[in-house]
Amino acid sequence: MDKMEAVLITGLSGAGKTSAMEWFEDQGYYCVDNMPPALIQEFIDLGMASKKRIAKAAFACDVRGGEFFDELKECISRLRKREDVRFRVLFLEASERALVKRYNETRRNHPLAAGPVTREVITTEKARLKEIRDLSEIIIDTTNMKVSGLKAEIDRVINAGGDSGFTLNLCSFGYKRGLPQEADLVFDMRFIPNPYYLPSLRPLTGKNKKVSNYVLKQEVTKEFIAGMKGMLEKLIPGYIRESKYHLNIAFGCTGGHHRSVAVAEEIAGIMKEAGYRVTLEHRDL
Repeated sequence: MDKMEAVLITGLSGAGKTSAMEWFEDQGYYCVDNMPPALIQEFIDLGMASKKRIAKAAFACDVRGGEFFDELKECISRLRKREDVRFRVLFLEASERALVKRYNETRRNHPLAAGPVTREVITTEKARLKEIRDLSEIIIDTTNMKVSGLKAEIDRVINAGGDSGFTLNLCSFGYKRGLPQEADLVFDMRFIPNPYYLPSLRPLTGKNKKVSNYVLKQEVTKEFIAGMKGMLEKLIPGYIRESKYHLNIAFGCTGGHHRSVAVAEEIAGIMKEAGYRVTLEHRDL
C-alpha cells in the first residue's frame, strides 16, 4: 500500500498559514484547519481505511487550539514512527515587525492578545512554539514574501522532497528613515560614490541598469561584494548548525534609492546563483 502524504502546517500567527492551506488544497490535499492534535492520527486511520482512500492530507494547528496545542509534540512523535505515512512539519514564521504590521493592517485579533498586537505578544508565541519549530523539517520565513512568493516556495520545497533550507532576507533602506529593526546585520553603503549627484542618474533607482552599472563598476564596490560573498559562505553553515534558518541583512545609503538598492540586488543575484533561498525588499523605494 502506498504511503499517505501528511503535512502539518504550523507556526506564528499571521505568518501565512491560511495561504499555505490554499496551496495544499489546490494540490489535491484534504485540508483540515485547527484540528486538535490528538485527533489527527484517528483522521489518518479513517482516511486510509475508507473506500475513497485519502492519499494526501494537510492539517493546520497553532496556538488557537489552546490547551489542545500542547499535545502537538507527542502527536508529531507518533506520526513519525508510522511506516504507512510520510509525515512532514511545515513551520511558517516572520519578523516581529512584519507580524505587528500585518495585524494592524487587517485589524484581526491575535489568539494570545485581548487588545492590540505588540512585539511582546509575538515574543510569547515564539517561546511557546520553539520546541515545535525545532522539530520542523521545513521552515519558511515569510517576512518579505507576497502570497504568490510563499506559494511558489511551498511548491519548491514540497515537490523537491522538503528541506529546512536557509533563507537569506535582504533589504535596502535609507538612513533618513531609520534602521530596519528586524535586521541582524547592517552594512553602510555610503562609502560608494553617490549617483545622486549625477543629474542623469538622480531620478532613477538602483534597479535601473545605468545606476547599477555606475555603482557596481566602482573598485570599492567590487571589493565589498567579493568580501560579502566570502563572509556569507562561511557564516551560513554556522547559522544552520546552530538551528538558525534565516538571516536578515540590511544595506543602507542616504535615501535608500541608489547605492543600497544596487548592492542588495547584486548580492541577491549572487546568492541565488549559489543555490540559497533569498528574499529581497527595498524598504524606501
